[in-house]
Amino acid sequence: MTHISKQDIINLPSLERMHLINSCGGIKSGNLIGTLSKSGVSNLAVFNSVIHLGSNPPMLSFMLRPTTVERHTYSNFLENNQFTVNHIHESFVDKAHQTSAKYDADVSEFKEVGLTEEYIEGFNAPFVKESKIKMGCTFVNEYFIKEHACRLIIGEIQHILVEDGLQQEDGFLDLAKANSAGIIGLDGYVKTNLLERYAYARPNQELKPLKS
Repeated sequence: MTHISKQDIINLPSLERMHLINSCGGIKSGNLIGTLSKSGVSNLAVFNSVIHLGSNPPMLSFMLRPTTVERHTYSNFLENNQFTVNHIHESFVDKAHQTSAKYDADVSEFKEVGLTEEYIEGFNAPFVKESKIKMGCTFVNEYFIKEHACRLIIGEIQHILVEDGLQQEDGFLDLAKANSAGIIGLDGYVKTNLLERYAYARPNQELKPLKS
């Protein structure tokens, strides 16, 4: 087994260090966050940091990189308080990754990469029509992480849109059936394969698989 020390990490070339540290934490969720500017320009950006925060009230969070450069996602949801979170699926990982390009503020990533804007009544942020699982959120709070000048963004889920046939009776969403993609590091996209679901774990009780 290779042993890489902190000093080894620091001495690595920048790109190699980025790939190593971004991938060593494991597989992350793959989502596209959609926003709308006050001038009506839609924005779409790939994120691999969306995580569940709590279910009552339903909240999620994601990490926003330093705002030392323009972050259109950030400025847009500060203006209208709303954003969408859309699963990336195997069928459009290339289009999703292209949204990471640095487009100008007056350019819509939807149009540039070939994805379709979708809106629901009373909600002022664009969903990705091609996504089978998507959420409409309101901005709740942000926490500045001084160690890397990042911001942890907190959103409350107002709407969940799910393609028929993906939700099981107990509420569980079958991401494998949806072909939702995960992300390794900065640029690696992986398939989702459900290995097993298990009953609630308790001490001194045999762990049992759930029947699908």
